Amino acid sequence: MASISNFTNTLPLHIRRFRPSGYSSSLCTLSSSLAEDVDPKPPIPKPNSYFPKRGQTLELVCESLAFKGKGLCKIPETGFVVLCDRALPGEHFIGRVTRKKGNYAEVTKVKTITPPRDIVDAPCVYSPYCGGCKTQNLSYEAQLRAKEEQVRDLLIHVGRFSRELVQLHGIMKSIVPCDIQFHYRNKMEFSFGPQRWLPRESLHERRVDDAGNENENFALGLHAPGFFDKILNVDKCLLQSHPANKVLAAIQECWRDPQLGFSPYNVHSHMGFLKHLMLRTGSDVTTGQPEVMVNFVTSSYKPELLKYLVDKVSAFPEVVSVMNNVNTSVGNTSVGEEEYTLYGKSNIRETLRGLTFQISANSFFQTNTYQAEVLYKLIEDCAGVKGDGSEIVLDLFCGTGTIGLTLARRVRHVYGYEVVPQAITDACLNAKINGIQNATFIQGDLNKIDENFGKNFPKPDIVISDPNRPGMHMKLIKFLLNLKAPRIVYVSCNPATCARDLDFLCHDVAEQNIKGCYKLISLQPVDMFPHTPHIECVCLLELQ
Repeated sequence: MASISNFTNTLPLHIRRFRPSGYSSSLCTLSSSLAEDVDPKPPIPKPNSYFPKRGQTLELVCESLAFKGKGLCKIPETGFVVLCDRALPGEHFIGRVTRKKGNYAEVTKVKTITPPRDIVDAPCVYSPYCGGCKTQNLSYEAQLRAKEEQVRDLLIHVGRFSRELVQLHGIMKSIVPCDIQFHYRNKMEFSFGPQRWLPRESLHERRVDDAGNENENFALGLHAPGFFDKILNVDKCLLQSHPANKVLAAIQECWRDPQLGFSPYNVHSHMGFLKHLMLRTGSDVTTGQPEVMVNFVTSSYKPELLKYLVDKVSAFPEVVSVMNNVNTSVGNTSVGEEEYTLYGKSNIRETLRGLTFQISANSFFQTNTYQAEVLYKLIEDCAGVKGDGSEIVLDLFCGTGTIGLTLARRVRHVYGYEVVPQAITDACLNAKINGIQNATFIQGDLNKIDENFGKNFPKPDIVISDPNRPGMHMKLIKFLLNLKAPRIVYVSCNPATCARDLDFLCHDVAEQNIKGCYKLISLQPVDMFPHTPHIECVCLLELQ
């Protein structure tokens, strides 16, 4: 089994952003990514052979999965860490070194000698090339074990919680699996492109019709891993809903027809009309039947040009909304400067924890509705709301208010903060839809708080913090330590930054003038996205 000291070397730069300058050299050794800003003791000289060279071939065995689902290996003679994309635990293979980064190197798999443990047949034909769900060919039980191991090791070696505390005292719970492993995503975004990306063995499949037209080579699909300009054509995605796949297939069937006059956007020349296709699935709150929103993102507003596609997709009874976001910028975003309703209504709805949420084309909503029910129930349990309407809840990084609103009816008041203005608008609308009047949502950047933050709300009994992948800024961590709310429920989509922030909240760090004042009561990993490397964690902290 690979040690976490090897794994933490692979963590991204943003995790180390607030790592204090005086951490011990042992932690520096654990992770160059977490402690690049530290001045470690001079390294012990290694022989030249310790560092593999670019282009060198190595015989390796994958020991575990690391950051972004890459296979973690070690050079047998030296223990030097090597990462390989799409290598799975137990796989014995030949890899070629592509680059060396600090204390680890990356290799490309050349040949498999012995297949990995727990290997299964991936049901998706695109899985060898698509970066969306890299571990489809690993049994789901093995995926869960790998994710749980990652969280445990990060909690011990980055969060500085003892192994005895984590394992023997049961602070970390067993990961919660997802009962639905396919067709669980309620939102998918596909991109248009002038040239479909093909793997090397399929290059002969490029087609030109009798008139010399190359439209058949146009792409609508997902970006090839690591490329912003290469698109793998996808006719069906096993992660999105069945109704959404029917819409995708209908569009793929016709949009390349030269007579329709569609041109896919070229990210190099900045020419072309069709940029993205976004498909969102909700449910009718009365019947429970699926509702689909189709959102065409284009470089200009030409409704007459889109009419054929609008008529085509609106023929499906599940399609209740067709939107057009117009994005004239050269960037790759799907959010438009202007938005038009081409068919039906401008939003769809979804039910979560007994509440109804309105979802617009660009609003945030948990992308796995089924597992979000599980996640939010865990958050409610951790919050430990008395239910007598006496408590104040501070909901940080509240998004569209989903977590805070699920608690609102049992507390005195919810105060939510979020940086995205549209999310705050949606949160207020969601409160109105559900008849909730004891929730206040404020737009503000929690990475830029000052000494006035906290004066606009009473001291909370419960803090909910659900930051994005970089975790919490040091200013916010210090605010929470000074605030001393009785309970904090930390919801994280990145176990590495979660472990770092838990360290700050629970332990003393003299170099940052931090005195941790919380005790970690429990950490519950949740698998929100099967077949991907992503892991959600719900952590309960209580004031010591």
